[in-house]
Amino acid sequence: MKNTATTAPAAQRPEDEKLSVGANLAYGMQHVLTMYGGIVAVPLILGQAAGLSPAEIGLLIAASLFAGGLATLLQTLGVPFFGSQMPLVQGVSFAGVATMIAILQSGEGGGIQSVLGAVMAASLIGLLITPVFSRITKFFPPLVTGVVITTIGLTLMPVAARWAMGGNSQSP
Repeated sequence: MKNTATTAPAAQRPEDEKLSVGANLAYGMQHVLTMYGGIVAVPLILGQAAGLSPAEIGLLIAASLFAGGLATLLQTLGVPFFGSQMPLVQGVSFAGVATMIAILQSGEGGGIQSVLGAVMAASLIGLLITPVFSRITKFFPPLVTGVVITTIGLTLMPVAARWAMGGNSQSP
């Protein structure tokens, strides 16, 4: 008896789809605009919380844009043990804003230097524990990550409200 069963072709993954030039340009522009808002907002929030001058906040924004560009190149091009070699834009995370503001408002008096030192130390620790977390991400379904992102957004609502009132929380 002859086996006539055929195997169905494997479904194409969405990330392997070949898009037109127009679609690539549109999605690329959307990605950059989304990244730009996030990469500028965090330095603005921290700069204002630290009491920096507009020139210093501008320098903080420029540094964030530079670091985001460098991280994007590392992620996209990939070097040994770094990067997914996919076109991903890297930027500043809102996840640590509340903690950074707490550092700024603590009585220690370290200012923005303490925040930047804490970010560097946390980055090194994150780099060291990445191999462990890459193995356990399967235990974090979309529901869990959605709750974390929602919590970050809710934490930033007082800042947004203060900005909506012109930066003066005492405004009527």
